[in-house]
Amino acid sequence: MDEDAKVDQACRTAEEFTKLYYESVDKRRHLMSKYYLDTGILSWNGNGTVGKDQIQKFYEQLPSTEHRLTSLDAQPVIDVAVSSQLTFVVQVSGFVKFQDKAQRPFQQNFVITAEGDKWKIVSDCFRLQEPVA
Repeated sequence: MDEDAKVDQACRTAEEFTKLYYESVDKRRHLMSKYYLDTGILSWNGNGTVGKDQIQKFYEQLPSTEHRLTSLDAQPVIDVAVSSQLTFVVQVSGFVKFQDKAQRPFQQNFVITAEGDKWKIVSDCFRLQEPVA
């Protein structure tokens, strides 16, 4: 597959993946572990969690959320860096509302990789955006 085709596929995949991911975070938290590799890593506001079962437990403890995305970008990772395993970096920003609190800006970065016909998260870094003091 040439580079232009990989970029197009990364963009399409990012749109489909984030739609499913954020619907699950907001409405079907019991399914979150299915999005992660067994050895997946989550960094949530600087707090690290490793392994899909631990990540599942983490999401079940969060208050309910509503996400609204404002930007989305995706790029393929070059073949030599991932031994030709189809892998994309997905960058998301938007707003999240926790239960009855005011919405807040957030940024999230994923590294996702193909596992059969499914996409799995290798690494997930979520950050609430705070003004610089």
